Amino acid sequence: MIRGFLLFALLTITGLLNAQTLPAHNAIPGGVAVLKIESNEQVSKAWFNKKRVMLIQHDGAQYAIVGLPLSIKPGQHRIKYQTSRNQSTHLAFTVIDKQYETQHLEIKDKRKVTPNQQDLQRIGKERDVIRGALRTWTQQAQIALNFDLPVAGRFSSPFGLRRFFNGQPRNPHSGLDIAAPEGTPIRAPAPGRVITTGDYFFNGNTVFIDHGQGLITMFCHLQEINVGPKQVVDRGQVIGTVGMTGRVTGPHLHWSVSLNDTRVEPRLFLPTEYQ
Repeated sequence: MIRGFLLFALLTITGLLNAQTLPAHNAIPGGVAVLKIESNEQVSKAWFNKKRVMLIQHDGAQYAIVGLPLSIKPGQHRIKYQTSRNQSTHLAFTVIDKQYETQHLEIKDKRKVTPNQQDLQRIGKERDVIRGALRTWTQQAQIALNFDLPVAGRFSSPFGLRRFFNGQPRNPHSGLDIAAPEGTPIRAPAPGRVITTGDYFFNGNTVFIDHGQGLITMFCHLQEINVGPKQVVDRGQVIGTVGMTGRVTGPHLHWSVSLNDTRVEPRLFLPTEYQ
């Protein structure tokens, strides 16, 4: 009887550890919409703004996990999904407004603010590589949506800031900056496979990790890169170290989370104490 109880307890704990979790639902610009699909049939594919959307099973139900761009307008929106019988339908949801703060930064290297012609040619080539990495889609059923913080440090620049470099307006901040000393280990927040790595004009030394179904994490400004393309990484594995490469004002990690090719708030995938 005791052996049976211990076996039951072990199976229960194992089930809890392996259970599919959900990120925090926050339907705002730059947020994540967690939408329960009410359908008698299995949904095979879903799209938002013509981009493929993640579908997962949780507690016996099917959910669409949708990344919402910072540029999205408040109001009603909808995803399109297709059932196993190739029938298409829509699911509506509401986005509420959010106003992000403004940040002004002074960059000493003027070329990082106003690149020259040679820089622009390099930036154009790198942009294609970065876009390709962020559009990666790997079909898999089980996905770790509960992330660990990749590096210990202070949140120096939150996601969504409206940024000005040397007084010039730039795109909103599409990641979370974590300040830490140079050489601090950076760890994979969840299991995945390295898509590619590289040294880019703005991002510096960068690693892209594919976690499945359009969920991609990007790590920028690294001092060292300790992984290579196509390498499988475990949760907590060191992928590099904090540095000051690319466009920076000090040592830090710029961490981006991309979902359906949309940059979203990384903290929605972290434990509640970070949200």
